[in-house]
Amino acid sequence: MKVGIVGLPNVWKSTLFNALTKSYSAEAQNFPFCTIEPNVGMVNVNDPRLEKIREAVWWQKVLPAICEFIDIAGIVKWASKWEGLWNKFLANIRQTDAILQVVRAFQDSEINHVNGKVDPKDDVEVINSELILSDLETVENKMKSIEKKAKMDKKLMGVYEIYNKVKENLENWKLAITTDLKDSEIEHIKELHLLTYKPFIYAVNVSEDQLSLSEQELRDIIWIQDKSIKVLSVCAKLEADMLDFDDEERKEFLDDMWIDSTWVDNLIKTAYDALWLQYYFTAGEKEVRAWTIKKWSTAPEAAGVIHTDFQRWFIKADVVNWEDLAENNGWSKARENGKVRLEGKEYIVQDGDVILFKFNV
Repeated sequence: MKVGIVGLPNVWKSTLFNALTKSYSAEAQNFPFCTIEPNVGMVNVNDPRLEKIREAVWWQKVLPAICEFIDIAGIVKWASKWEGLWNKFLANIRQTDAILQVVRAFQDSEINHVNGKVDPKDDVEVINSELILSDLETVENKMKSIEKKAKMDKKLMGVYEIYNKVKENLENWKLAITTDLKDSEIEHIKELHLLTYKPFIYAVNVSEDQLSLSEQELRDIIWIQDKSIKVLSVCAKLEADMLDFDDEERKEFLDDMWIDSTWVDNLIKTAYDALWLQYYFTAGEKEVRAWTIKKWSTAPEAAGVIHTDFQRWFIKADVVNWEDLAENNGWSKARENGKVRLEGKEYIVQDGDVILFKFNV
């Protein structure tokens, strides 16, 4: 899973990237365009269930799921006119599965705002407008390329009309992903690789005294009411203060502030939900591991994430819920107590399943 971090200059997105990756790899300075080349970092998906499974099966190695974050250059109004930097920005963002847009809501006279004032709604409009204009150009060019043939081909005319539906949405300054499309129409839009057809997550960068703001209050600040678009809060200053803390110090610090979970964990969970992802576990002879899959994946599809041969030669799978495996101290007792099920090719994998695949090469 790749998440691209975008935003105006000086919204502290590089600071947040450093917090995510627990490093100082991204330079964070109080001036525009500090980041030009993208910073890339891999982040473990924290899940306490992994440790519970490890304890149950007595194996030492634990491999969590991985999320990749890309800190992309800050962008400003009319950036599309700067062909070099803009094309680089577009190329970087096209690599991602989802877009995390960092929006500044905190006030600080010492931190310059590229537009001279803090206006979260306007900041969102600047970024979205530039992405929408790029997508509009893509759709219009595609429509022009098939227009003549579509007049003589009923099936192609249907595709043309799908493109037009998205075009009208973009012309109304709405993200392509908010277009009302049927399942059969979505595949045609995916082929265009539109920037605004990626899931959007808004991280509203607040001050410490704004951390208690509700989700609806955050939505009101940035004027995003569409509930299909994810919104969460983050305090970059707080994250910067904790960057050198170890896990225990971090927990104590957050406990003192009555914060029960970190924005990093919340963000990754939000990204998984936005992309309709989940993960299952394997607990074999050498390791306990989490594997990321699409929701509603079948058992063979889940096996294919490990190796394509597992999917091709899939026969059956032993499946147990992670809690049942933990409570029974491993596979043996879980089987004795009837907690392990034998599932076939039609089984839909559930979040928290621990699976042992059976296949024949």
